[in-house]
Amino acid sequence: GGQPRNVQPFSDEDASIETMSHCSGFSDPASFTEDGPEVDEEATQEDLEYKLKGFIDLTLDKSAKTRQAALESLKSAFSSKILYEFIMERRMTLTDSIERCIKKGKSDEQCAAAGLACLLCVQMGSGIESEEIFKTLGPVLKKIVCDGTASIQARQACATCLGICCFIVTDDITELYSTMECLENIFTKAYQRERDTNGVSSTHNTVLHISALLAWTLLLTICPMNEVKKKIEMHLYKLPSLLSCDDLNMRIAAGETLALLFELARETDADFFYEDMDVLTEKLRALATDGNKHRAKVDKRKQRSVFRDVLRAVEERDFPTEMVKFGPERMYIDCWVKKQTYDTFKEILGSGMQYHLQSNDFLRNVFELGPPVMLDAATLKTMKISRFERHLYNSAAFKARTKARSKCRDKRADVGEFF
Repeated sequence: GGQPRNVQPFSDEDASIETMSHCSGFSDPASFTEDGPEVDEEATQEDLEYKLKGFIDLTLDKSAKTRQAALESLKSAFSSKILYEFIMERRMTLTDSIERCIKKGKSDEQCAAAGLACLLCVQMGSGIESEEIFKTLGPVLKKIVCDGTASIQARQACATCLGICCFIVTDDITELYSTMECLENIFTKAYQRERDTNGVSSTHNTVLHISALLAWTLLLTICPMNEVKKKIEMHLYKLPSLLSCDDLNMRIAAGETLALLFELARETDADFFYEDMDVLTEKLRALATDGNKHRAKVDKRKQRSVFRDVLRAVEERDFPTEMVKFGPERMYIDCWVKKQTYDTFKEILGSGMQYHLQSNDFLRNVFELGPPVMLDAATLKTMKISRFERHLYNSAAFKARTKARSKCRDKRADVGEFF
């Protein structure tokens, strides 16, 4: 009974099959093939559901490897398709399996189970059913996050899961504050270490502090304004100490959190004044122009890019607007709150983010996109350009870009005309 079974994981081929039972007329333009054979949607739906039932059963297997493979396969399915009706019928079974794997499993299995819990809540959205899931899993996640004997990877995954699930499901303000306090107790230890050592050094706990800080920041975006003010007063003067951390990801997390806190502070108080502004901007400017030779070029490039935006946010109250394309729609990310939320869900959904933005009611509500845009196959076909046309367009764009850049790079060109 303890031998691992041959688990066939959820594959890209499965992900390409349209399986939306409640919205079968909707499909991803990227997966639409010209003049392709018609697919029996009902048969493919049944086939997929049969596979997923098998994976759910395997989450109770005696073999840890089999359980983990089943969890990963379910994660792939949940991130790439909307399976609301299928999950609704089995939500308690899935919740029990996730709870068992987090409690009894080892590090990798706990990480996979925590990731699946996030996706389960994303699929279910906000509602009574999701609240029941969180009531069951919330205490388990908090226990692992605060357990110093658990693996750092498991605690990190549970901290992220705790923040995301609380963001999605909780309407109870007391539960929101309790979860934020749990996460604060983790990342504020980085402040303490800085005071003790006069310089933040990298330790194996840093990844946990980063995840707890980012999850806490996500929850701060849905707090009432009076609570936001309290949190800003508590953390705005302590966070800059983390900008000296050896770990690049911690510096970036602290910088982006600072930008978001300044944005919220100015929303709550138009005359908001930060006493140590000169010291902070000097530190941010140093990170935005960092040229230390002992750091990798890729790290320096990433750091400079992020901190240029952070510096603009703190100094000039400016945000570089980004555009996200998904199907025929466009979404503009025009503030740090929206960026933080988008980055968090993109991290857990991966390549399925665009699909969920198109069809997940909960995510569309979070980003104020309205109800899903319904498109039939004929409309999708007219929208899709052929590979040859796409090649011609890309070639023309490449030539134009090369020409424009050549002028700027030509030493004989009059430099004055570009300024």
